[in-house]
Amino acid sequence: MGIFDFLNKNKPTSPVNPVLPDQVYKVAEMQLKDIIAPSALGIQPKYLNLGTNIVRSYFVVSYPRFLTDNWLSPIINLDKVFDVGIHVTPLDTGDVMKQFQRKVAEVESQIMTREEKGLVRDPTLDVAYQDLEDLRDGLTQAQEKMFEVALYLSIYGSSEAEVDKVENEIKNILESRLVYVKPALFQQDTGFLSTIPLGQDQLLIKKKLNTSPLSSFFPFVSFDLSSDRGILYGLNRHNGSLILFDRFSLENYNSIVFAKSGSGKSYTTKLEILRTLMFDTEVIIIDPEREYEYLAESVGGRYFDISLTSEHHINPFDLPAPTEDESPSEVLRSNIVNLVGLFRVMLGGLTPEEDAIIDQAITETYALKDITGDIDFTKLEPPLLSDFETVLQGIGGSDDLLARLSKYTKGTWSGFINQPSNVDINKKLVCFSIRDMEDELKPVAMYIITHYIWNAVRKNIKRRLLVVDEAWIMMKNDDTASFLFGLAKRGRKYYLGLATITQDVGDFLKSPYGLPIITNSSIQLLLKQSPSSIDVVQKTFNLTDEEKFLLLESGVGEGIFFAGLKHVAIKVVASYTEDQIITSDPSQLLQIKAMKEEKEQAQTL
Repeated sequence: MGIFDFLNKNKPTSPVNPVLPDQVYKVAEMQLKDIIAPSALGIQPKYLNLGTNIVRSYFVVSYPRFLTDNWLSPIINLDKVFDVGIHVTPLDTGDVMKQFQRKVAEVESQIMTREEKGLVRDPTLDVAYQDLEDLRDGLTQAQEKMFEVALYLSIYGSSEAEVDKVENEIKNILESRLVYVKPALFQQDTGFLSTIPLGQDQLLIKKKLNTSPLSSFFPFVSFDLSSDRGILYGLNRHNGSLILFDRFSLENYNSIVFAKSGSGKSYTTKLEILRTLMFDTEVIIIDPEREYEYLAESVGGRYFDISLTSEHHINPFDLPAPTEDESPSEVLRSNIVNLVGLFRVMLGGLTPEEDAIIDQAITETYALKDITGDIDFTKLEPPLLSDFETVLQGIGGSDDLLARLSKYTKGTWSGFINQPSNVDINKKLVCFSIRDMEDELKPVAMYIITHYIWNAVRKNIKRRLLVVDEAWIMMKNDDTASFLFGLAKRGRKYYLGLATITQDVGDFLKSPYGLPIITNSSIQLLLKQSPSSIDVVQKTFNLTDEEKFLLLESGVGEGIFFAGLKHVAIKVVASYTEDQIITSDPSQLLQIKAMKEEKEQAQTL
């Protein structure tokens, strides 16, 4: 019992009725409602003072003849602070039918009286009579029921001017639909209590509605984007609802994220990865900036540093095992095509003659190791780049190609790919870092890594997510962009979702494969954009001017979330534990590093 309840319930003390010790104790007792109650409450004729805020309550006084679907949606989705209370009381059909009989007889009598007097027919009476007859038929056939319905609104603001502004906005929206509201003058306290979630209608201003118009109230037709399974991507900025989605329930499993630097794209992606891991999904990451290392360590994943001096190597000549619906010749042919694309990237482009020479040399290199399309090559050792160079030396007209290839076999870059593969991606999370790779070699590294991942995906079909951060690096070259597009198109067959992330929208869309990758992504996330790229983004995603300005003014982790044909404004939120694992804030990272070092020192001591 709260202090106010106690004072109202108990009489003043007297020598005859003294306060007992247990009653004194109860006076000081505090309940939850005492904690959440405002510091002060002032009741005015037109509003309430709730602490430092003002609240004004309204009731709907009339509705139009027809209520269409979604009529309440623009109100529900307003980015304002307000409460909506709807109270529905079912009425007994028998009692309603008796009232209807009297009302029908009354209207019919008025129509007959006008006819007897020779007056012109009144369309209002005719329409009312027809509506009553239709409704009575619906009630008789149990197709309709009658209800008493009350709709209340309570608007919050820091000042009367702010409340007045929101009131005008809401009134304009409702009156355009012939729905009229009035403030609960001198009843603001009961109006407020009728709106908050107590389930009590103390204002008692009701209208009778049948089932059809009442159904337009429920459920609130809102800009919701949620499903009964999936992960939490964030909160709906329109109405605070949850954005829950499962990318593997869509027509394809791909997503794309566009955002300027510092807008939270990597943070958002890491949060999705962390939550995706809980649903038996393997995640593979290509990390250009070493942002995912701590995440990989925290979840017990593998982290491979791919660079010229790294101990981790990937042999591009590795071959995947054929699946049940593939023959060895098809796998070998596909791998040769991908290798020709790799050499285009490595050698700075190929002429048609050089393309043919490279194709011939790759085929002969595999044959050198007895690998052909007629045999099972799964247990044979694949060739290396130096084997390819040896074969190329025996082909006429390859001198220029050999000169360009030598830096990968004998020069400073020889330790990069001229080695057998020694990486194992048999973990729930695997991350490949290319931060320490020379900029000139990053497209080559990303091509080789994605090719290696693709071979592993085809070998063993599981639910997987491939994250390619800073994808604009691959989009700068047609061959790497084409390979990425191939992953987006073919990944669904192997239960693979591709998450493409980029901050350079211009470079991404300059590629002929940029727009096709976007259209092949069922989930699209636009975070804060820079003024220099917003027009391109607006045109690409067919954004309205309001959505354009929303992206310009969004904070970190805010933007627009597209899933299929729906999209909503999103705010990405993480728990404290998730934030400590995925943060990219340098100050937080330094604190985490210092705590880690202190822990290691304490263990040493």
